[in-house]
Amino acid sequence: MNPKITLNILVRFRDIDSMGHVNNAVFFTYFEEGRVALVQELFGLERATDFQFILAHLSCDYLRPVKLNDSLTLQVWISYIGTKRFDMQYELLNSNDETMVHARGQSSQVFYDYQENQSKPIPDDIRKRLSLYKIEK
Repeated sequence: MNPKITLNILVRFRDIDSMGHVNNAVFFTYFEEGRVALVQELFGLERATDFQFILAHLSCDYLRPVKLNDSLTLQVWISYIGTKRFDMQYELLNSNDETMVHARGQSSQVFYDYQENQSKPIPDDIRKRLSLYKIEK
């Protein structure tokens, strides 16, 4: 099994800003698509209320502009699993040349009890599932 989730990203006309490339904020939407795909793959979640974690941090390093006709692939994997937190890594690649990296990102998710309104330890069964997609770089 490949521990990376890989999905194609469609650059939409609305993603393009007045400078002719994808606006910086849209990269976070691309990362969100990958985050949702990984969580659905791991847990089969379909409703927002099923997610048992909260996004605590999100960052992006912009390495190369993306234009309207660029073909993109997003790769997502788990890079860290702690007591209450797990981290995801993102790489936005050119589909025609995967050595061409447009952006790299990282997010931290905290396991969260929405009823109690507080963080809590990641249960062992979820930790095991997360570890299937863990890559240390």
